[in-house]
Parts: sequence; structure tokens; C-alpha cells
Amino acid sequence: MTSTPLNNKHSTLQTTPLSYTDIQSIVADDFEIMDKQVFGSLNSKVQLVMSVSQHVINAGGKRMRPLITLLCARMFDDKPSEKAMHLAAITEMLHTATLVHDDVIDESGQRRGKPTANATWDNATAVLVGDYLIARAFNLLVGFQSLPLLQVFSDGTCDIAEGEVLQLQHQHNPAATEDDYLRIIDGKTSRLFMMATQGSAILQDKTEYLQALGDFGQHFGNAFQIIDDVLDYSGDSEVMGKNLGDDLAEGKPTLPTIKALELLKNSDIEGYEQLRIAVQTGKTPNAKQLIELVRRSGSLDYCKQRALEETKLAQQALSTLPDNRYRTGLYQLTELASARLV
Repeated sequence: MTSTPLNNKHSTLQTTPLSYTDIQSIVADDFEIMDKQVFGSLNSKVQLVMSVSQHVINAGGKRMRPLITLLCARMFDDKPSEKAMHLAAITEMLHTATLVHDDVIDESGQRRGKPTANATWDNATAVLVGDYLIARAFNLLVGFQSLPLLQVFSDGTCDIAEGEVLQLQHQHNPAATEDDYLRIIDGKTSRLFMMATQGSAILQDKTEYLQALGDFGQHFGNAFQIIDDVLDYSGDSEVMGKNLGDDLAEGKPTLPTIKALELLKNSDIEGYEQLRIAVQTGKTPNAKQLIELVRRSGSLDYCKQRALEETKLAQQALSTLPDNRYRTGLYQLTELASARLV
């Protein structure tokens, strides 16, 4: 997929897509220091807390949210910032905590091909260590002595928790709507992207960009989650680290299922009933048939279009930000996400 440069006369955006490693290399030194700080910031006196925390952080991941924090910081002031690296590490700590809690809720045994904390220890241990990671993140945030920064992160963390509860509330609900879905992903996914971007602006005293960064984070987060949910029906299970149709079996209210139910209700009442019962009960012995039903409904085409619309809105939000290679890196992240749909 080739990039479409922003409508900006002096844009530095290029037309050749970069790999994730290429984008990461733009802030390579900052990223390396940040990655070490994620581990170095753990200082619990309880050995079990340290063991479980290190286990989940070692599970890896691309560290996309802290990468966004670092790109934003450099975009505003192109020099190393210890505060930005520290904030990026805190952002990753919060993200890790949400994953630990997600795994407990979903009863997941593996994440990224490695045993989850709840599978290695137990649910109670995983939940409490997830709580510790959130508490430790805010303990570290206090060190910035910035009330606006604390406000963004405390409001955002509440929104994340509410998004997770909303998802639980609509679990196995075949009547869930697209608006319900957008409210869920705005909290559980997009909010942390917004915190990653806006936190940098507050640290760099560039609050005039808070709205644009919030718009970028929200729309990029929306696109990212919609794409993830599409791939649950069309992706590579080995690459994803989970089986296709897992979201359906868990009764999660994702956009592909919501739209498929809407389309099937008007065109294939038998197929609609099959999918409705599967969502309601979580029983999917005919998973392949149900996946094919969602594919045939036209739902995935609709979802892909919605993801591309959200991507475009995220890219448009970047047009008012300082024009340099770090903004280009943010743009290329949106292109990489969209390329997963091809």
C-alpha cells in the first residue's frame, strides 16, 4: 500500500512505506533506553510481584504506544528527553497491565505464543500484579509534578476501565450496535494512544497541539482495533497467535459480527439465526461455517472501509503538527496498520 502525502505544501512525508523496524530506528537510541526503563521501573519488595511483572513484560510486543510517545516528543524538540523516555516506559507499563487483565477476562492461555500470567500462576495473582503495574505507573507519574499530565492519565485510565466493563456488559449480546462498539474501543484501545501522544505535548509545553494529537490517537486507535477485529475473521492464526473466530466464541461485540448480523437479518434469516445463537451462547462447534458466513455477508468489506476512514482521519489530524521526519514516522505507522488489511 503506498502512502498518500498529507495536503501540506512542505510535507516531508514520503511515498515509500517503511517497515516497523525502520520507523523504530528513527528514535533508536531513545527507544533502547526506554525499553530498559520499563524493567528498571519495577521495584516491588515482593518477589512474586517482580517475577510476574517481568514475565509479562518479557512477553514482548512491539512497544507501539511508547514509540508514539517518543516520536511525538522528538517532533516537538529534536533532542533526547529523559522525561519523554520515562513517560514512554510508564505508558508501556499501563498497556501491559491492561493486557494482563484482558487475559484473565478472556481466560487466555497464551499471548504472542507465550504462556500468560494467569496460566503460569493463577487468575488472582495475575489480577493483583496487573493492579500493581497500574499503581506503580501512577507512582512514577507523580514524579513529573505535573497536574495536567496526571489529569490526562487518570481520566484516560478511567476510560480504559469503563471500556473494558462496557465490553463485558455487551458480551454475548447479539443486539449490540456499532455505536456500542465505538464506545468500547474508544475506551479500551484508543484512549491509551491518546495518552501516549498528549502526554508528550504536555511534557514539551506544546499544549496548543493537544486537540490534534487527541484526534490522531483516537482515530488511529479506532482504525487499529477495527483492523484487529477484521483479522479475527480473515488473518493468519499463526501470525496473530490465536485461532480465527476466537472473538466470536468469546461473545465479544466486534464490528465484523455486529455488521454481519445487521446484513444477514435482511438477506439470510437462517444465517442470521445461526450467527445470533453463536454470539448469544458462545457455542461455535461449526466455527469455520460461521466465519465463512461473516465473510459472505459483506461485513468485512464494510469494516475495512471504516478502518480506512478512521486511518484517513488520523492522517488528517497530523497535518497541523510540526512537519519533520518524526511526523512522517507517525504517518507511516498508520500506513503499516492499514497494510495489514491487504
